[in-house]
Amino acid sequence: MRYDAEHKQRSRERVISEAAKAIRSDGIPAVSVAGVMGAAGLTHGAFYAHFENRDALLLAGVERMFEEGRARILAETSRGGSPKAALTSYIGFYLSRSHRDSRTAGCPLPFLAAEAPRLNEDLRGQYAQGVQGLTGAIADLLRGMDYPEPETTAASVLAEMVGAVSLARAEPDPDRSYAILTASRASLKARLGLEDLQ
Repeated sequence: MRYDAEHKQRSRERVISEAAKAIRSDGIPAVSVAGVMGAAGLTHGAFYAHFENRDALLLAGVERMFEEGRARILAETSRGGSPKAALTSYIGFYLSRSHRDSRTAGCPLPFLAAEAPRLNEDLRGQYAQGVQGLTGAIADLLRGMDYPEPETTAASVLAEMVGAVSLARAEPDPDRSYAILTASRASLKARLGLEDLQ
């Protein structure tokens, strides 16, 4: 049975979304083509109609993860508030229990940071491009606040948030885990002169 181009594109999008979820929940080494295709409701044999090989699937999955991460910042910005309100809201989301506890959604950096040095060249390049995109989005908000040195500050803010989420996810005690997030939120709020975080 032959499918039209639109059906094929929808199927490809489902596969990429499932790959992104699998990368977050299982880590890149554990992602299998069969598992991703099954989760997308497709047969293993249909894989090669969409991707040349597993590496191409992983590259598309990582790219999707960063697209989703950047979309979250843009969603905060597009709510009609000021850059300061948008950054406050984004930091509040990032350093929240729900983001900490998510295993299939959220920023890709805490999921990929430990694996990044072992990724192949294409995946490392996609990772670096994703970091630049997220850093740039934060820098744009800081620039809108007339914050000095927005690029340098954005890189530091992103690094602190990624580190806080990574440490909070690793901490087995729920109170200590949440304290890590709370401390980072308070530190960033004071440093950036932001509104009270919810």
